[in-house]
Amino acid sequence: MLILFLQVAIIVAWEDRAYPWHALEDRDMQVRLLTIFFTWSALRFLKSLLDIGMQCRLVSSETTGLAMRMVLKSIVAGAWIFVLAVFYGKVWWQRNHDKKWSAEANRQLVNFLKVAFVFVIPEILALALFILPWVGNFIENKDWRVFSMFLWWFQSRTYVGRGLREGLLDNIRYTLFWVVVLASKFCFSYFLQIRPMIAPSRAVLDLKDVDYQWHAFFQNGNVLALGLLWIPVVLIYLMDIQIWYSIYSSLVGAAVGLFAHLGEIRSMQQLKLRFQFYASAVLFNLIPEEQLLNARVTLSSKLKDAIHRMKLRYGLGQAYKKLESNQAEANKFALIWNEVIMSFREEDIISDREVELLELPKNSWNVRVIRWPCFLLCNELLLALSQAKELVDAPDKKLWRKICKHEFRRCTIIEAYDCIKHLLLEIIKPNSEEHSIVVVLFQEIDHSVEIGKFTKIFKTTALPQLHNKLVKLVELLNKTKIEPNQLVNTLQALYEIAIRDFFKEKRDIVQLREDGLAPQNPASSEVLLFENAIQLPGTINDSFYRQIRRLHTILTSRDSMQNIPINLEARRRLSFFSNSLFMNMPHAPQVEKMMAFSVLTPYYSEEVVYSKEQLRIGNEDGISILYYLQTIYIDEWKNFMERMRREGMTNDSDIWTDKLKDLRFWASYRGQTLSRTVRGMMYYYKALKLLAFLDSASEIEIQEGSRELVSLQQDSLDSCNSQSSPSSTASLLFKGHDYGTALMKFTYVIACQIYGTQKARKDPHADEILDLMKNNEALRVAYVDEVPNRRDEKEYYSVLVKYDRQLEREVEIYRVKLPGPLKLGEGKPENQNHAIIFTRGDAVQTIDMNQDNYFEEALKMRNLLEEYRYYYGIRKPTILGVREHIFTGSVSSLAWFMSAQETSFVTLGQRVLANPLKVRLHYGHPDVFDRFWFITRGGISKASRVINISEDIFAGFNCTLRGGNVTHHEYIQVGKGRDVGLNQISMFEAKVSSGNGEQILSRDVCRLGHRLDFFRMLSFFYTTVGFFFNTMMVVLTVYAFLWGRLLLALSGVEAAMESNSNNNKALGVILNQQFIVQIGLFTALPMIVENSLEHGFLQAVWDFLMMQLQLSSVFYTFSMGTHSHFFGRTILHGGAKYRATGRGFVVEHKCFAENYRLYARSHFVKAIELGLILIIYASHSPVATNTFVYIAMTISSWFLVASWIMAPFVFNPSGFDWLKTVYDFDDFMNWIWNRARVFAKAEQSWEKWWYEEQDHLKLTGFWGKLLEIILDLRFFIFQYGIVYQLGIAAGSTSIAVYLLSWIYVFVVFGIYVVVAYARNKYGAKYHIYYRLVQSIVIVLAILVIVALMEFTEFKFMDIFTSLLAFIPTGWGMILIAQVFRPFLQHTIIWIGVVSLARLYDILFGVIVMAPVALLSWLPGFQAMQARILFNEAFSRGLQVFQIVTGKKYVG
Repeated sequence: MLILFLQVAIIVAWEDRAYPWHALEDRDMQVRLLTIFFTWSALRFLKSLLDIGMQCRLVSSETTGLAMRMVLKSIVAGAWIFVLAVFYGKVWWQRNHDKKWSAEANRQLVNFLKVAFVFVIPEILALALFILPWVGNFIENKDWRVFSMFLWWFQSRTYVGRGLREGLLDNIRYTLFWVVVLASKFCFSYFLQIRPMIAPSRAVLDLKDVDYQWHAFFQNGNVLALGLLWIPVVLIYLMDIQIWYSIYSSLVGAAVGLFAHLGEIRSMQQLKLRFQFYASAVLFNLIPEEQLLNARVTLSSKLKDAIHRMKLRYGLGQAYKKLESNQAEANKFALIWNEVIMSFREEDIISDREVELLELPKNSWNVRVIRWPCFLLCNELLLALSQAKELVDAPDKKLWRKICKHEFRRCTIIEAYDCIKHLLLEIIKPNSEEHSIVVVLFQEIDHSVEIGKFTKIFKTTALPQLHNKLVKLVELLNKTKIEPNQLVNTLQALYEIAIRDFFKEKRDIVQLREDGLAPQNPASSEVLLFENAIQLPGTINDSFYRQIRRLHTILTSRDSMQNIPINLEARRRLSFFSNSLFMNMPHAPQVEKMMAFSVLTPYYSEEVVYSKEQLRIGNEDGISILYYLQTIYIDEWKNFMERMRREGMTNDSDIWTDKLKDLRFWASYRGQTLSRTVRGMMYYYKALKLLAFLDSASEIEIQEGSRELVSLQQDSLDSCNSQSSPSSTASLLFKGHDYGTALMKFTYVIACQIYGTQKARKDPHADEILDLMKNNEALRVAYVDEVPNRRDEKEYYSVLVKYDRQLEREVEIYRVKLPGPLKLGEGKPENQNHAIIFTRGDAVQTIDMNQDNYFEEALKMRNLLEEYRYYYGIRKPTILGVREHIFTGSVSSLAWFMSAQETSFVTLGQRVLANPLKVRLHYGHPDVFDRFWFITRGGISKASRVINISEDIFAGFNCTLRGGNVTHHEYIQVGKGRDVGLNQISMFEAKVSSGNGEQILSRDVCRLGHRLDFFRMLSFFYTTVGFFFNTMMVVLTVYAFLWGRLLLALSGVEAAMESNSNNNKALGVILNQQFIVQIGLFTALPMIVENSLEHGFLQAVWDFLMMQLQLSSVFYTFSMGTHSHFFGRTILHGGAKYRATGRGFVVEHKCFAENYRLYARSHFVKAIELGLILIIYASHSPVATNTFVYIAMTISSWFLVASWIMAPFVFNPSGFDWLKTVYDFDDFMNWIWNRARVFAKAEQSWEKWWYEEQDHLKLTGFWGKLLEIILDLRFFIFQYGIVYQLGIAAGSTSIAVYLLSWIYVFVVFGIYVVVAYARNKYGAKYHIYYRLVQSIVIVLAILVIVALMEFTEFKFMDIFTSLLAFIPTGWGMILIAQVFRPFLQHTIIWIGVVSLARLYDILFGVIVMAPVALLSWLPGFQAMQARILFNEAFSRGLQVFQIVTGKKYVG
């Protein structure tokens, strides 16, 4: 399609009309456009040849039908080229014969169109089946012979890949999407890519008498020059559809997200505004309604459900009044909300004080309204007092109506009044005279409110005085040591204000006694009022004092508490959880009726829990893991220490002794460890127990339990233990039935492949895993047990174990014998495949080792599992896609970039793939699989070596090919960690890129490409392998452009073209488009849109600007180089391999040698090559004389060169520290000259690393080696172009000049081989001979130079200019020698190749190190680099300069 449109666009644009439709009015133009049928038929023929080349190995005696079809297809495709050519030739022959478009010529044209119609009949049939998808599915799914004969010509009949068409409505959606994308792309390409290139192309073709600066092999080199101009344009044309997909997918994803109600609650302020409806939403979504056994979903029930959701979402009605009148539902909501808050406290993301502000306390003081959390009631009482003060003489109804406009204000007033009333009656002795006075006073107030005359009887102006005294009273009660005298004085002051100032009608002492508002006995006046009437609860009554603190907050809070909770992660989780409950989700069934499910996590030997040594031992800068975590998570560390002190820790130093286990778990829960994953997944078990209790408990049990929790909540908080399964205040209410139900519905299996081996060798990891099983009842561990038998052989078993609490030991549940060793394929999928038999239930969720979960999200799991009962399109789902939150984004700027990119992919990207494109697959995320569907269709992982290196996505391929349906749901999320250091990120991206290269070679992708319809195939391509292919195309565009300009400059054609400014202007447009791709803007667009949707537009723009200031474009450009290198190398040679990235914290400085080993071939050498081209172009191009034009044309390429060279050091801690730079260079030189020993590693010896970098050439075949040699030949072009520019050439363009230059190359190489041989033979024992050889070489070189300067036109500068020619030639010869290594390795030449390669790597290292050393030497760059790398952590309290100077925590 792209090739056909390119042909059409060039033909139309060549006419040079203002608009393309003007050119189409010409009949000649119309007939010339019909040549697309030749191109079309040629492409069909090429496709048939590729099929033969790719599938010839499948031909056997049993597959003769396949061979016959491929041969027939090639014959038919070739015949069509001939037939179309014959009929098309007749058209023009008749036209030229008649000199016009006569009737006969038109008749010939009609004949050609008839033939063309026959040619496109297969496409017409495909279009008909696309419009009627159910017909196509019916034909493919039936085994009728007539259908088999019909489909035989088009595709091989296989078991998988049948009936993949979606419903008509889905077809219309993704078809419209791609029609808009393609229309935009083609319009842009015609007007801004192809049409601007027509005038320069005409000018190049019209060039006459070009003065070539080198030997021209062709007399008419204009065509070659034209090709050099068009190659980068065509490459950009072919890949920029990726940009248009990115743009429109961002817009469509935002629209889908808006309709899904994402981002409606973004902050605690918005949660506060909707909290009253949020309570009803919790009950509506998480608490199942009473349902009949055979209840059916009807249209009326759907309509009722939609109306209810609309009321909740938009605040229609007064849902909170239902809660207020139904105490049982209020208690259910309180239980759920408080459990969420308690889980926050157990995770130390909120403090004890914030627990009191966020919790929803039960009605323990006879409060008549719902006691909303304190953070909702802040400042409301003071605002109500100001309203009462303003409306002094207003009637009660008006004042109350104004107050009731704010629901929380109404509740605050009622709660404060009821609490004050209860408090005063509580602290005054019941049988005292003072108690009766207080009772009468409150009776009068209550009566005045009932009859609506409160403002007529009482002065509202006295309320502030009462408020001040009440505040003082509460503050006295809140002190640890209460002063009785001050308490008495405060109560007396309150009494005086209430009696004298509060009543409008003045009363004397007699009236007060009559009304019961004064002591009846006059003698009592000798004793101070309240002096002997106070009784205070004991200090052990913590519930009383918690209520006092709450009352104090209500009475005194003046701010809006928008920063509660302080922790950003706690705010984010509360906001997302509350927002998700207003989104559409299925109703939750009762736990007993829900689908059972399991969670499966593969584990090998990663960290389980950090040890004491790991936490304390610092790196080379003195930074320990614990100090790093204390600095990053400063508020969580304070909360942890507060909890430890509450649990009995007296001194902070005890944290390393008595509380060591808590400390280890606290640190582990902030890393990417197994213990963090286990804690998160066990929240499912905790949530199911709570929900099972709410399902089965009666109203009385819930109410009594709620009251019991008031008194036990603080004690439960005191006894919580961080390393055990999270405790719960609600767990005090659970019955045995609740535990049993939860265990029946949930199982967590960890596939610890080598757990048996770890136990045998007493590995601490085994003890830590056993400790996890002890503390988590639903946890199971599967491993492979190797048992030697009597024949000295090993038997292999898959074993499942658990911890038995009664026996207090590990017990075996199942043991299944395996036919042989487990690890035949890739490790992770084999690990999953052997353990999946031990999962239970209807669904299984795959969780990686670096993931986390949250209690509040676990509450929604049964809602998610209900999605299996609903149709999405014409199929029910088989994989439920789950949203992810990347929790590592706050560690550093690099982690932020990676987190932002990954977040947009797992949210907006997946959203669009699922709806409307219908091509979402499985990407290693926490998706939920239909367990029975998958274990009967090949499992959830493919494990073949190399080809399945990216094993996760093959589950998606398998699902789609077998007629499954993958959906995506964003009302539930799971946490996920990502790599946080550049080296980790690069290794991960190398693995993914290599995996995508292998996917191209897989039969799954081949089958999907054949069986998906055209538009779904486009979606599939541009969201999987196409993304990496187009990334590689961007890099190829840079190469094509720079090489093209260099050749034009060195040949002299550019000088002839210099007068044509349109050429540079047109190329400028193309390069700007390439630059947009290069710096990652098309990657950033989905991030901006998703951030706008969920956090607001201004915040998204601010984040984007901050990312640019932190050099995110440098990172994305560097990542583009990683993708293109490993993807391209895998396509050429294969050999993808798993790269263990590690999931630790990256705060240590990476040495230069390590960076060089990782990036030399993928980035540094390529950047040096491009930089060399730019330098030569600047020195030999007439365009470079105009500085502005040169900068405009090459700035994007210079940016790429700088990014590829400097990124590993910009994003390396202490990357510009002068001392470290010096040490790094010494270490690099030691590594270079270290000779390879037998067991040496690549980290120890350059030679070992150099051989490992050639491993891919061992695996490749003939065509791979041939293509490698062809690509390496480009380095010889430097020599060909530059030798003619030397003074010694004397302006000659003879081919002899180039041939003679090779004499120099071979002489120098021969001399180097001799010197290398002399060094190896004489360097150690006969050093004088080695020096003699060196001296002879130097003297001869000087004599030759003098002779050349004397007898030829050789110039001294030719020495340096020739280096630009011959150094690339030497590198090209080394690369070609590597391909021929099997033939050269045992010859003397190979010694010279190895030695020369070592010198080249020294040269490359010096070139890369030079700018790093310069920036390290200049002052200020170290501080600037630290700011760039750690800026996000700065905003959260990270003291980077303390880290760099190594100031450890002392505690």
